[in-house]
Amino acid sequence: MRKEVWFGLSILAAIVVGLIILMPSPANMTNGHLGLLMLALVVVAIMLGFPTAFTLMGMGVMFAWFAFYSRDPSLAVQQTLDLMVQRAYSVMANDVLISIPLFIFMGYLVERANLIEKLFKSLHIAMARVPGSLAVATVVTCAVFATATGIVGAVVTLMGLLALPAMLKAGYSTQLSAGAITAGGCLGILIPPSVLLIVYGATAGVSVVKLYAGAFFPGIMLAGLYIGYIIIVAKLKPSIAPPLSAAERHVDLPKFAEDIVATVSNNVIPGLLGALKGRRNAEVSTRTLLSQLGIALLPALAFALVMGISYHLVTAPGDAPTELVEMGVGTQDMSSEVASFNDGFGEPASEGGLAEPPSGTTLAEPAAAVTAAPAEPQAAAQVQPEKAAPAAKPAPKSFWIAFGVALTAMVIFYAYFTFARLEIFKMLLGSLFPLAFMILAVLGSIVFGLATPTEAAAMGALGGILLAAAYRRFNFSMLRESAYLATKTSAMVCWLFVGSSIFSASFALLGGQEIINDWVLSMNLTTLQFMILSQVIIFLLGWPLEWTEIIVIFMPIFIPLLGHFDVDPLFFGLLVAMNLQTAFLSPPVAMSAFYLKGVAPPHVTLNQIFLGMLPFMAIQVFALILLYMFPAIGLWLPGVLYN
Repeated sequence: MRKEVWFGLSILAAIVVGLIILMPSPANMTNGHLGLLMLALVVVAIMLGFPTAFTLMGMGVMFAWFAFYSRDPSLAVQQTLDLMVQRAYSVMANDVLISIPLFIFMGYLVERANLIEKLFKSLHIAMARVPGSLAVATVVTCAVFATATGIVGAVVTLMGLLALPAMLKAGYSTQLSAGAITAGGCLGILIPPSVLLIVYGATAGVSVVKLYAGAFFPGIMLAGLYIGYIIIVAKLKPSIAPPLSAAERHVDLPKFAEDIVATVSNNVIPGLLGALKGRRNAEVSTRTLLSQLGIALLPALAFALVMGISYHLVTAPGDAPTELVEMGVGTQDMSSEVASFNDGFGEPASEGGLAEPPSGTTLAEPAAAVTAAPAEPQAAAQVQPEKAAPAAKPAPKSFWIAFGVALTAMVIFYAYFTFARLEIFKMLLGSLFPLAFMILAVLGSIVFGLATPTEAAAMGALGGILLAAAYRRFNFSMLRESAYLATKTSAMVCWLFVGSSIFSASFALLGGQEIINDWVLSMNLTTLQFMILSQVIIFLLGWPLEWTEIIVIFMPIFIPLLGHFDVDPLFFGLLVAMNLQTAFLSPPVAMSAFYLKGVAPPHVTLNQIFLGMLPFMAIQVFALILLYMFPAIGLWLPGVLYN
């Protein structure tokens, strides 16, 4: 029998033995203990291979009926059926879940368009001089592609077909190659637009928009740690990741570029400008020269655009002061003005009060003449002068420092911008930049509040169709297959939510949540101890379970405890998202290892893949510690954008 089967059976045995030891005798068993028994039975059933969604639903219905039966046997069946209908309807009415099928559809479109091959090739050549360039290009490609698709299995499988043979042929060690592919493919769990973050947001009641903003920098940090580890290992042990030869780094130049290099200059800008003059462009058309010059100037145009927008934002004038006056301010001055104004309209002096005029006489003016009222309104109030428009603020010193650094980098870039690098830049324009632009457009519209996640997912799906059409990979067969796979995956997610909702309701009815809360609170843990305990439990749960089961089953148990320990659910979700990547990298489930093994050459064993994943698991734990020690890595961007 295989080692993996023995490992799984040993975990099942440990769970059963733990139940026997920890559970009280049947005579002393309460409904809360039945809830804990239900939780353990669900884990055992899932590990035995039963479908997660229907296992949760079946267990929830049975134990819910028991909970209702213990209160009122005559209404148990009706209340159980009502609970099923209400929970299913509440899940289907959740607006957050609408974005899941759209993001999944976008991912399948990008995957079926087969853009990853061109992306990997261009990144491989662009990073040829970096130590461990093939592995670095693999991680970057996985990060970009996992961000676009969010489907771990698809990314690991495609990179196993594309990058693993290339790395093994170049002399890379099997462990490093397998670790780079499996760890890079799991980045789609954390980097937005992640389906995991949507599921957590719907489960915990946290804004998906804030989760996306918070997960952006932790995802980049984790990818950077992977790349840094690969570069260090390649530097210290070149035999594990040998550098590419000069022939493998060579880039073929088109005929016009060879002519310009031979007659004018190897640098792009001087070469193209020099070729526009005199007879030296006789062999190259002016149209070709201008088009290549326009492509070469795209980085400078992007730099000017970004700096211009940044300057406009940092120098924008503040809000103009309003003319509104707070109530109660200056009331004494106003009363004195009113008194002096009334003095001008004094009553006529009379003795004895009011009296009728003598009979037989005509009406006459009173002796005391009325003082004339002010002829013009200026006497009562002066005309306010017109307010001038607020002046623009001066640019802060930090802007000019950033501008100087960026300008220096741009000058250095163009100083070493040869025609070979121009060809690499054009390859990136055709592979990396369109995909990156689509991803940034989707994320930017969500993070900056221009669109809801559902609207951005719809635009991303449209962008996937346009990308596939631009690369001439779009056809009805691909569209039908993508729609079928997206529908199948979305149905699985929705049934999983229905099952988890019924399960959570049954668990609460039996009082299992109260027992867990009382047990945790009785330990008098500090916030740090609670966070360590929860993350260790999630890490261990990643061995036998996948992230979907951990989110929908165990997050409703942890979430009610966060308020007692004063833990932000947003920050807890970021920690969980980073921690749950171990569910794809830790045995015996380790789905990334099995995805890669399915497409790897026969001589690549499962043990070699597991050994290759271990250093990257250690990096994940280190990144988790960094995120906890410096929460601003995940909370700074949501705080800036939404507070």
